[in-house]
Amino acid sequence: MKKTDVLIIGAGPSGTIAAAIIKKAGYEVMIVEKLVFPRFVIGESLLPRCMEALEEAGFLDAIKQQGFQEKFGAKFVLDNNEVCDFNFNEKYSGAYDWTWQVPRANFDKTLADECEKMGIEVFYNTEVKDIKINDDESSITTVLNEDGNLEEIHARFIIDGSGYGRVIPKMFGLERDSNLPTRETLFTHYIDKNRNAVAQEPNRITVYVFNHTTWVWCIPFSNGITSLGFVGFPEFFNNLAGTPEEKLRALVSSHTALNERFGDCEMAFEPKEIKGWSATTDKFYGKGFVLTGNVTEFLDPMFSSGVTLASVSAQNAGHLVIKKLKGEEVDWEAEYMQPCMQGVNVFRTFVMGWYDGDLHTIFFSKNQNSDMRKQICSVLAGYVWDDTNPFVKNHTKQVKTLANFIRQTQESEVGK
Repeated sequence: MKKTDVLIIGAGPSGTIAAAIIKKAGYEVMIVEKLVFPRFVIGESLLPRCMEALEEAGFLDAIKQQGFQEKFGAKFVLDNNEVCDFNFNEKYSGAYDWTWQVPRANFDKTLADECEKMGIEVFYNTEVKDIKINDDESSITTVLNEDGNLEEIHARFIIDGSGYGRVIPKMFGLERDSNLPTRETLFTHYIDKNRNAVAQEPNRITVYVFNHTTWVWCIPFSNGITSLGFVGFPEFFNNLAGTPEEKLRALVSSHTALNERFGDCEMAFEPKEIKGWSATTDKFYGKGFVLTGNVTEFLDPMFSSGVTLASVSAQNAGHLVIKKLKGEEVDWEAEYMQPCMQGVNVFRTFVMGWYDGDLHTIFFSKNQNSDMRKQICSVLAGYVWDDTNPFVKNHTKQVKTLANFIRQTQESEVGK
């Protein structure tokens, strides 16, 4: 039987950030990962708030050496000509005003490799089959290793950063549906040969409004590849005919700016589809374990919140597990669950505001209030825990009130 202080399930950003923080505190950490790295996953546009977690984990130098595309903002485009461009250096608060856009296969492998350099064992192609929690909150986890054999791992505590795998929520019956409607995405990577001719800003994500409920992400990488994906409701995609490639090419050709850039470009792989990703759990912690990252709740690709919530929850969980291992009392509800839900709820308000049109009204309005714009920019940069920001502290009210005020102003101007 293997033994460790902390067993971490999943070698993505959430698992590796938590692992590195705990290892630096002097504890033994082991990571088990079901897949073999590098592996493909979406979530390719980071937010500046991620940088603080990556810095504490000790990953920044290794990431910089990869030469990933630096990201300085987010641009939103309506009808090919109305543009709302946020630069992170104009935000209301937050330590970092830049981050990266990354092919996640390379990014995640970089973090996992750094963990191994720190002396953290990472076992790939290893699947969790069973977890038994003891009375003292230690655990015995049975895994199927890469050799096809069952083996046991004894740990003082478990962190589940398994992402979409959602190991503990599924195993312990904690899963429940999100309150967000079901949406889907169709996406690929393009060999972006026209980038220099038609795009002057590879240093930001661009979001195109395709229709009032469908949008497109455009994420350039430093290697000449650009990630492009359509996100919308199932009925939108159900009305499209053909193979995934035929569907995506038809969508691109129907949009002037996208067709100009990608219409004659080669796809790096057959377009992929992801459906019904939104899910959550009853609690993000339990006897002998804590959940981090997308295994807690994944909302929507809009606003690139996934890796940010994963990074910050892992950062917080790492500190609380260290506290627990020292024999100190941890109030998981107040110290972990509530901060996690604050971040989720702020992003949820913005996601819902995008799909119900409130953020369209705000983003593409004229004569924007500069203070409110800075406050919104901080949310888009991932600083969703700063209660001095009205769009964090009173996020639902602020978004609704501002959108309604703009609509009323526009209506009065039309009536003049």
